[in-house]
Amino acid sequence: MTWRPRRSRVIAYALAGTIMLVMIVLAIVVPPPFGLADRIGLVVFGILVVGLLHVIARSRVVADERGLTVVNPLRTHRYDWAEVLRANMAEGDPWPTLDLADGTSVGAMGIQGSEGQRARKAITELQALLHERGEAPEPS
Repeated sequence: MTWRPRRSRVIAYALAGTIMLVMIVLAIVVPPPFGLADRIGLVVFGILVVGLLHVIARSRVVADERGLTVVNPLRTHRYDWAEVLRANMAEGDPWPTLDLADGTSVGAMGIQGSEGQRARKAITELQALLHERGEAPEPS
């Protein structure tokens, strides 16, 4: 199961496309005092901005048989089910926080609190998976 933010991805990629288009148009129509290096610089700047927006938009949380993969803008974390104790997202939080067995916590930006009902459904599904797969089986 994979959770990705919808709104932020749409906004980031739409903005990336718009910025790249504007940079290419500027590189073509910029007046003659600007040379080839300036034109190339505009396009390279556009590419850098697009790359930054992609890094932001790639956030996701992936649950598989072995555990969770949390992809945030700068880092990717891989956790076994037993390592994640709980997922919390209070009203108004931008994204859930995963509490880990080693006493630390990590944000899971792949679920965006700004998406309202969709985020509540995602956190409920994630909590159910943590309950099902993260706890030791009951002794018989």
